[in-house]
Amino acid sequence: MTKSNGLDRSLVLGAVRTTEAAAIAASKLVGLGDEKKADQAAVDAMRRMLGDLDINGTVVIGEGERDEAPMLFIGEKVGKGGNLIDIALDPLEGT
Repeated sequence: MTKSNGLDRSLVLGAVRTTEAAAIAASKLVGLGDEKKADQAAVDAMRRMLGDLDINGTVVIGEGERDEAPMLFIGEKVGKGGNLIDIALDPLEGT
């Protein structure tokens, strides 16, 4: 018999895939001297992946306030609908 820890497998895998997509997108630009481009690539990839998840998500910790961040701002809604999820994220650490 399998023991459940209460985490939804598809949600966990979606989070892993989202993180992976952001890392891959940024990796193509890191070290080329344009932090903003690398950050934007990570943000774009993460936003695209979050948009495909079956969640009703709200970014509670993100790239900044709505007027200061182009995407993934605090309060932004993501996902296709489903469980209510609060999301804390940083698409590219150190930028």
